[in-house]
Amino acid sequence: MEEIVSRGFAQLGIAPDERAAERYRIYYEYLEERNRVMNLTAISGAEDVARLHFLDCAALLGLHDFKGKKVIDVGTGAGFPGLPLKIAEPSIELTMLDSLNKRVDFLRETCEKLGFEDTQCIHARAEEAPAELRGAYDAAVSRAVARLNTLCELCLPFLKVGGVFIAMKGPDCAQEVSAAQSAMRILGAELRDIAIYTVPGTDISHAAVIIDKVKPTHPMYPRKWAQIKKKPL
Repeated sequence: MEEIVSRGFAQLGIAPDERAAERYRIYYEYLEERNRVMNLTAISGAEDVARLHFLDCAALLGLHDFKGKKVIDVGTGAGFPGLPLKIAEPSIELTMLDSLNKRVDFLRETCEKLGFEDTQCIHARAEEAPAELRGAYDAAVSRAVARLNTLCELCLPFLKVGGVFIAMKGPDCAQEVSAAQSAMRILGAELRDIAIYTVPGTDISHAAVIIDKVKPTHPMYPRKWAQIKKKPL
């Protein structure tokens, strides 16, 4: 695990925190333990978790400066991509948001084991999140399995003007990004880049869709989930 992570960061050109390898090991071991009794991830084993979860998520550090930033991970699941980012760059002030309480409990327990007292783990749907989270973040990240237009409506309201939303997608996402351009305009954002990267130690490529928040989002967004689903932007 430690060697894979170390080599991977070198390939990505990223210098992680000195405690990163130790914390990734703690995270991995607790993830494996809890995954035996609850459905957290289909990926298991030290090599696959190190590459396909930890390095895949941490690759975002090479695409945007997260240092000292207030970051929200929307639909975080078992903590991806937020927690791998926080482990590599502990100065991140991280909030992880998920709709399933048992996953949020797992994240709280994991953060306690990692010594992350400044990390918030919130049980809520994005469209029903506490009002004080709106417009409060420098960056939003999501690895959630949803169309980009939907993710934009759920994630962009959390950002300050000048903030950035990074959505992790497959490499063939150009059509999906094109279809989300209208949603970006309505929500006060514009596309900056689609950055393609290869996960170290694999031949797997992923895309990071980088979207800038350029003006405030109208208070009517996000809408209720039934409306979002029935009439996507």
